[in-house]
Amino acid sequence: MGENASFWESLIYAHPTCTSWKQEAEGSIYHLASILFVVGFMGGSGFFGLLYVFSLLGLGFLCSSVWAWLDVCAADIFSWNFILFAICFVQFIYVTYQVRSVSFDREFQELYSALFQPLGISLTVYRKIVLCCDAEVVTLEKEHCYAMQGKTPIDKLSLLVSGRIRVTVDGEFLHYIFPLQFLDSPEWDSLRPTEEGIFQVTLTAETDCRYVAWRRKKLYLLFAKHRFISRLFSILIGSDIAEKLYALNDRVHVGKGFRYDIRLPNFYHVSLPETPRVQSSYHLQRGSPRRKPEGVTNCGSFSPQ
Repeated sequence: MGENASFWESLIYAHPTCTSWKQEAEGSIYHLASILFVVGFMGGSGFFGLLYVFSLLGLGFLCSSVWAWLDVCAADIFSWNFILFAICFVQFIYVTYQVRSVSFDREFQELYSALFQPLGISLTVYRKIVLCCDAEVVTLEKEHCYAMQGKTPIDKLSLLVSGRIRVTVDGEFLHYIFPLQFLDSPEWDSLRPTEEGIFQVTLTAETDCRYVAWRRKKLYLLFAKHRFISRLFSILIGSDIAEKLYALNDRVHVGKGFRYDIRLPNFYHVSLPETPRVQSSYHLQRGSPRRKPEGVTNCGSFSPQ
């Protein structure tokens, strides 16, 4: 116990105390290094945040090395600061290489900026998503069908990049699919990973379209490896289905000028008891929102814009 006490006493009291302070300030190189350290530690996250941090910290350690070599003439201070400068330099080169390795084509870069970047998805995670679709954008010419009712199997998940898709059932218009919307989110959600199915609607290109497609089995393998990506797609698909439900809700009524609200299916029956009961389910396989409710008619004739 006494030995430990003497060790701490020697550590605290043995060194000489500062009886007088230097009157002159350190040179400008020392203060420049301190400023670089302060500004460098204000960097953010992500690739560009790391580039910011490592570049400024590296310059700060370099200035400290020059200060130790010229003013202090201390080999140990110079050695440590130069080693830290070398580490920051190597990290900067490594992050720069990573940034260059995750560069994408223009359409994938625009897709990232519009859909994935606002959700805080990093470029490394987005790169896994792009590689899963083989970094390929598919072209669908005008009036060509992406899927045909009762014929096309549900074997992929596609996201529209440009153009407009018309969705019909038995030749009757349901709604449009616009850029940054999934083409087959209801069909994807209606099936389990081990199940197979076919489209109950027809999807036709209203204009020349381009879309990104992920094969079903390959995408499920990606979900199994990365649970975060699975949750991400679950949120995106759920939001996309909700938008399609709202699009259908804007186009249906129940006679006598009253609109049918799919969000409050019981409210209509309570407020209008004299009218016949309207069935509130969509009667598509496993609850897909493509089909309109039975007994609900379109509000007038529809003419494409």
